[in-house]
Amino acid sequence: MFIDVIGEVFQLASLLSILLGTVIGVVIGALPGLSATMAIALLIPVTFLMDPIPGLILLVTVYTAGVYGGTISAILLYTPGTPANAATSLDGYPLTRQGLGYRAIIIATVSSMAGGILSAIALILFAPLLARISLVFGPQEYFWVALFGLTVIGGLAGTSLLKGIIAALLGLGLSFVGIDNMVGTQRLTFEVQGLQSGVQMIPAMIGLFAVAQLIVLLRTPADSGKEIPKQETSLRKSNLSFKEWMRITPTIIKSGFIGTGVGILPGAGGDIASWISYNEAKRASKTPEKFGTGHYPAIAAPESANNAVVGGALIPTLTLGIPGSTATAILLGGLIMKGLVPGHELFTKDAVETYSIIVGFIIGTLLMGVVGLAIARYVVKVADAPVGVLVAVIIALSVLGAFAIRNSMFDVVMMLVFGLVGYGLRVLNISAAPVILGLILGPIAERGFRQTMTIVGDDNIWLSFLTRPISVVLIIMIVLTLVWPMIAKAMKRTKAKKAPATIA
Repeated sequence: MFIDVIGEVFQLASLLSILLGTVIGVVIGALPGLSATMAIALLIPVTFLMDPIPGLILLVTVYTAGVYGGTISAILLYTPGTPANAATSLDGYPLTRQGLGYRAIIIATVSSMAGGILSAIALILFAPLLARISLVFGPQEYFWVALFGLTVIGGLAGTSLLKGIIAALLGLGLSFVGIDNMVGTQRLTFEVQGLQSGVQMIPAMIGLFAVAQLIVLLRTPADSGKEIPKQETSLRKSNLSFKEWMRITPTIIKSGFIGTGVGILPGAGGDIASWISYNEAKRASKTPEKFGTGHYPAIAAPESANNAVVGGALIPTLTLGIPGSTATAILLGGLIMKGLVPGHELFTKDAVETYSIIVGFIIGTLLMGVVGLAIARYVVKVADAPVGVLVAVIIALSVLGAFAIRNSMFDVVMMLVFGLVGYGLRVLNISAAPVILGLILGPIAERGFRQTMTIVGDDNIWLSFLTRPISVVLIIMIVLTLVWPMIAKAMKRTKAKKAPATIA
């Protein structure tokens, strides 16, 4: 079978699919709002005319390259291409402001490639087992997963946890806007038709990050631009030393496992994985105060995690027919159209096709890294452009990204509103990241809570939440995450008190 798989992957049609998918994915991912999901949906009709293996390899390669592509604009313009890249911008853009955008892209590229490879290995070795674990998750577990995600607020809030909580509550409140899917009533829409479908993630994210940054650029005195150093484009000077790579390698590996695990859970996605990994890297760091200033592990963690989600999301898709993300839901349609039915037969009867797709995914991930490193020294020059040019580029990308989601000018208006909100948050020294986190996790928590209430009734709901084994494990993790910083501070104070006596 191995020889058959190699023969299928290395035929000309498959190799061209990998190359084409990588280029399309990186380009579309780098444009705010034009996500990998949209690219896959647009390419589905193209695969009708292709053989099953090259066609499906094209879709999978676009998926993984699209997730990575969003990091380029996140690092250079503080404009995340996708929600999964928002965490990267927190430290990637500060490096660009230091003239080290090329270095940031190198770290992100290698981390993305490593995360994708780790998830592919997990896909090959543990797919059936890991998919069965995802079946154990019910609405109770998803409720606690959402609350566990909200514990990341402490890592994103900066110096003030209270400000972080305020921002997260703002995001949670905004996530409730729209028509209630369970009873059909409008909530917080104020009879505005455009709000009936809720606050759209992409316009909100573009506004909070890109438009807010645009306002900052416009309000910055012209002569202050001289303080920003020119971007370094020498690989010798921009690449990390061997010791520096060794320091961030554990973060890359750990985040890859986190991303794979999150990807297995249907509906979780790369945005949740990237924030959880960012927070875990900060929690485990000996220098957490460096996060947000251009810290290397803070770039490696989310980029490894969000690309690892790709392989993780394919696990329940291929083994159970349960999409792990919106993109894999479209991929599932592509599989079925090609006559490949998810389940046991996909790894036995159709093993050649399945493993050809997986090997194509691995090669595509490697090629994505090569392409990313090859274009990095050229795209980084965008950051050297005059402020007027940068403003024009950010405006064009922002409007395009917001409008492209639903072809609606209302979303462009919402983007501008969120831009003003984002700038206001900056003036108040409040991070916009918890707002995005609240928007992402609010629907998941609400859906889990209300589905549980429907299943077990009002009287037994908390008993149901607190007695399921996985729920208990998640509760313990939440408590430890919240309590550990206080324990660590207490240990530091104790150590500091003992230190003078020891020296004496």
